[in-house]
Amino acid sequence: MYDRILVPTDRSDHSGLAAAHAMDLAEEFGASVHALFVVEQAGPSGHWDFAVEKREALGEAALDAVVALGAERDVHVERHLRRGMPSEEIVDAAADYDVDLIVMGTQGRTGFSRIATAGSTTERVVRLTAIPTLVVGGAGAGDA
Repeated sequence: MYDRILVPTDRSDHSGLAAAHAMDLAEEFGASVHALFVVEQAGPSGHWDFAVEKREALGEAALDAVVALGAERDVHVERHLRRGMPSEEIVDAAADYDVDLIVMGTQGRTGFSRIATAGSTTERVVRLTAIPTLVVGGAGAGDA
């Protein structure tokens, strides 16, 4: 059913839950996983500074964690670091890598906090793509 699964990560607990769920599905279906971290590009495109380099380093660490999770489960993981608007890059990556499923975490914001942030990256991806998208998490996700 699934051959290629995209799992965006941002190092949050919710994206960690999504990565674990993606690995479960990859094991079940013999799929490969594409791990993606997007360095949000803000400001003039020529303005690349120390803060961006730091976010890239955090992204590499996030991708390392997904690759390690895949190695534990004998799931092939390809790592991708892209720059731009996260929701747009996730949708573009899903098309570029010809994935069958996107697995994403969500923080489950409701009410004012959701309105104040103009919706979530996950919500925008769901609206922008025709590729099936599994949303993992929500309110209380990761609470133990």
